[in-house]
Amino acid sequence: MHRHRSLALLPALAIIAAACGGGSSPSPTALASAASGGPSAEPSAAAAAPTVGPGEGQVNLIIWGGYAEDGTNVPEYDWVHPFETQTGCKVNAKPADTSDEMVTLMRQGGGTVYDGVSASGDATLRLIGNGDVAAIDPSIFPDFADVAPFLQNAPHYVVGGKHYGVPHGWGGNSLMYRTDLVTPAPTSWDVVFDPTTSAPYKGKITDYDSPIYIADAALYLKAHSPDLNITDPYELTQAQFDAAVALLKAQHASVGDYWSAYAKEIDNFTSKAVVVGTTWPYQVNTLQGSGVPVKSVVPSEGMTGWADTWMMSAHAKHPNCMLKWMGWMLTPKVQAEVAESFGESPANPKACPLLDTGVGAYKLANFCTAYHVNDPAYYSTIAFWKTPQADCGDSRGQTCVDYSVWTQKWTEIKG
Repeated sequence: MHRHRSLALLPALAIIAAACGGGSSPSPTALASAASGGPSAEPSAAAAAPTVGPGEGQVNLIIWGGYAEDGTNVPEYDWVHPFETQTGCKVNAKPADTSDEMVTLMRQGGGTVYDGVSASGDATLRLIGNGDVAAIDPSIFPDFADVAPFLQNAPHYVVGGKHYGVPHGWGGNSLMYRTDLVTPAPTSWDVVFDPTTSAPYKGKITDYDSPIYIADAALYLKAHSPDLNITDPYELTQAQFDAAVALLKAQHASVGDYWSAYAKEIDNFTSKAVVVGTTWPYQVNTLQGSGVPVKSVVPSEGMTGWADTWMMSAHAKHPNCMLKWMGWMLTPKVQAEVAESFGESPANPKACPLLDTGVGAYKLANFCTAYHVNDPAYYSTIAFWKTPQADCGDSRGQTCVDYSVWTQKWTEIKG
């Protein structure tokens, strides 16, 4: 999640244009009312959508590392300072390592400490269901119409016909390995889950430290234990869930480290403390940029993945600055910088002309082809993170294992 290049100021957005005249800023509740068809500002001749009022001077964000780059990590990628210059909203970003941590942080101070979050699908429904985030009107963002169709009304953030945020980007949790120490090059998750195949790397395997990683084991079993009849790695009956937990418990002795902070995984691969395991594109890009011999692969069984969403706290102290940030993050230039720096697919495919020629140090020719940005057959095979619930979402009814049990079992798995 870190890659930058010096960024020309983006064109002014209708929603981020010069602040409206005085008056108090609308509350998140009022903004949610607008999203539901309530009163809104009189539209201007230039834009039929309602506009955002004046900023409050700052915005406090919870982010995945690399989602609010200011040039500190790689000078070429900086979308924070141009945003601050254009809007007058100073960005204060708090990185979190897991979705569980994000949910906890969003509830601090009754939801008033942070204005928004870059939430993954295993957190969004929890935040919506608990009333932690506000519904918004996506029509206030000119670039929302250009978001990939499969994300415009995705069920991980659109509930009851209301949008509780805007898409950020998407990607997969691939398999990373050191090319100098792992041979032959792996093509399956066998290298971390199968006792025989993984034996040469005992104590050198790394897993993501979160209950949601149980889904990775379930995805593996979906392919290798068809008798379990797993159809969705997040909608597991007790027997299916128990099998995934048993696989991870059996694997535990071979795991050298469970990572949640991306910097920890980078350090471990650099020092050879671990040599193979699940990862995010950011770690791959950073390690390769530092000369560490690593590669990543999409295993034959597929992979889990994320489709992240910028969401606003229902009790945000700086709602206008948060909305301005959400609009900024949808623009093609910013989408291109984020996608290239982190190594993910942009939510807005209009970033592709910039990405295909490159915007910074980590440019990749024909980026959008390589990342399957406009390939429905590809992204439909990723098992995107979502919150496990008791309701299986099908004829099995309330027979699936709720996320609270996933959390309990994850503690047992790690011993």
